[in-house]
Amino acid sequence: MSINSMIFLTAFLPLIFVLDRICMHKTALKNILLLLASLVFYAWGEPVYILLLLASIAVNYGVGLWLGRMRAQSVGAKAVLTAGIVANLYRGRYEAEKNPVDMALYMSFFPKISIGPIARYQEFGPQLKNRTETMEKTAEGIRRFAYGLAKKVLIANILGAGVDKIYGQDINSISSALMWCAALLYSLQIYYDFSGFSDMAVGLGKMFGFDICENFNYPYLSGSIQEFWRRWHISLSSWFRDYLYIPLGGNRKGKMRTYLNLGIVFLATGLWHGATTAFIVWGMLHGFFIILERLGLKKLLDKAGVFRYVYTELVVIFGWVIFRVANLGPAWEYIKRMLMPWRYTESSFALQELVSNRCIAMAVVGVLGMGVIQTVVKKLCPSAEKLKGGVLELICCMFLIAASMLLLVNGTYSPAIYLNF
Repeated sequence: MSINSMIFLTAFLPLIFVLDRICMHKTALKNILLLLASLVFYAWGEPVYILLLLASIAVNYGVGLWLGRMRAQSVGAKAVLTAGIVANLYRGRYEAEKNPVDMALYMSFFPKISIGPIARYQEFGPQLKNRTETMEKTAEGIRRFAYGLAKKVLIANILGAGVDKIYGQDINSISSALMWCAALLYSLQIYYDFSGFSDMAVGLGKMFGFDICENFNYPYLSGSIQEFWRRWHISLSSWFRDYLYIPLGGNRKGKMRTYLNLGIVFLATGLWHGATTAFIVWGMLHGFFIILERLGLKKLLDKAGVFRYVYTELVVIFGWVIFRVANLGPAWEYIKRMLMPWRYTESSFALQELVSNRCIAMAVVGVLGMGVIQTVVKKLCPSAEKLKGGVLELICCMFLIAASMLLLVNGTYSPAIYLNF
């Protein structure tokens, strides 16, 4: 099941929401309900995967208790910790979760299990014991969910159809201009796809009383690759920082060691997305430019004005070509066509044959909505913030949900890029 499917929107979510409210202030009962709902959600369509999830929960719960007991007794803790690392990374900062329901719910909570932000236990765990569900928080969650659903269905899906049509053609029949069009459309598609799912996860969390961490902060407004990774997939970046970069020594052991640590982190970032040369090169590409920026490029970028944004977008876009094609050989052929437009001017297709007017319109909306409109409105009309939660926003959210569901009913193309990772 997906959180943007009709079965979820029309049956699963309304039912679980009503049952959750019937439980009133009984947190333990709510947790049992949400755990059962999460297991059903995860098992929907592919019941065999529930065995993997249950096994993971059991291993983590058992190792956590065992490690906690050994730490208390100061006997054999290192041996147990080593066993735990086989499946997961522990840092020993928090007591083991002794309630199996809470542990299982933390690992399987349906808004975040498939594609949501990486919610850490230190932030999520206390909410399992004590959280509040208010009308204001629920309304905020519904609004956030509506915007995320619209990002995914009304923008990402429509852009994705155009991207797939271009990349689906023989490369020898595609001009350099169409290659650039595909790369730009995919850059927008992956942002609206992933950030849309993250927004839906955050919104669903608020509807059930949870605060889930933010995952995006207008990454395409970044003026460097360093800044891009502070804004893109924030929960993953911070996880690698705290559990890999800092334990390796961070920037505390000299410049060369810092560069090595950064290289290892971005190698791991590539491998996290897939154990192929394409994803490894994609990760190392970002790592290379981050190291370059630390070597002095960042100082030049700070004086470069608008060109620093052009630089960042070009690095990111070429990286997305490698990411989208997921095969280094063909990806290089696409990039060559983009870099040498004078050699590839002829195409067997006109733009309109592969990219619909609706796709072009959503691309314009996507460019404006990736932080441009928000920044302009904030500067020119600060009082616009007061409209949040008002009648106009309510009408807007109702329209977005209705339009999204209409496209879903009509069987609109609906891939989920990050479900593969």
